[in-house]
Amino acid sequence: MEQPNLNYIDQLAGDDAPFRQKLIDILKKELPEEIKLYKDHLSINNFLAAAGSVHKLKHKISIMGMEKSYYLAEEFERNLKNNSTELNEDFNIILSRMQNYVNGI
Repeated sequence: MEQPNLNYIDQLAGDDAPFRQKLIDILKKELPEEIKLYKDHLSINNFLAAAGSVHKLKHKISIMGMEKSYYLAEEFERNLKNNSTELNEDFNIILSRMQNYVNGI
């Protein structure tokens, strides 16, 4: 499975170190909040709300350069809209890798 990275953020920021840090700070703040919200929705079987959370998390997946994971998240979002949690384990692995990476930057 692919690993998160900051290549996209580096491209966006260029030589603007304060802007790069601002993007990283936003990622560090928002990612755990969005993961928690997703898990809260899933824990009460609110699949439509969980799908909305996955939709938001897809943006973070993309920003962290995880193209294959983005497509898996798209499919998982569709599954949730159809009241299926198929791919939940794979999605949780992605979230865990992202959170671990963010914790280390």
